[in-house]
Amino acid sequence: MKLHITRESNSTDKQYVRNGLIQFNAKHFPDHLKSRYEEVNLFIKNEEGQVCGGVVGEICWNWLEVHYLYVDEELRKQGYGSKLIAEVEQIAREKKCDFIKLDTLSFQALDFYKRHGFEVYGSIENAGTHVHYYMKKDLQ
Repeated sequence: MKLHITRESNSTDKQYVRNGLIQFNAKHFPDHLKSRYEEVNLFIKNEEGQVCGGVVGEICWNWLEVHYLYVDEELRKQGYGSKLIAEVEQIAREKKCDFIKLDTLSFQALDFYKRHGFEVYGSIENAGTHVHYYMKKDLQ
């Protein structure tokens, strides 16, 4: 059999790779955690229903991971980010997550997350000339 590597953007192939890794990982987790996957998406909307910010994340096994948190620039410093983080934490506690994890760049929201109880557990220097921080908040 002759194999080759291709560089394509194909949702079917992407889902195959993702599902393969999920199946492999499931063999290494206790049964009570295997089915714990849920998307967590929260949105700030105006009166017209337009999105002005939000959180995109997921619950996976025993944690909640925030992939993206964004608030439109003109709405920043008004407490919307704090409200989003509080809602994420409430969901994580209700779903019996042990921790929340996320990442941020040095020009983004490091101090914001620290004020909300997140701690840096790792970093990468020179990530596009910035520092890439990996953060975690224990819920136990």
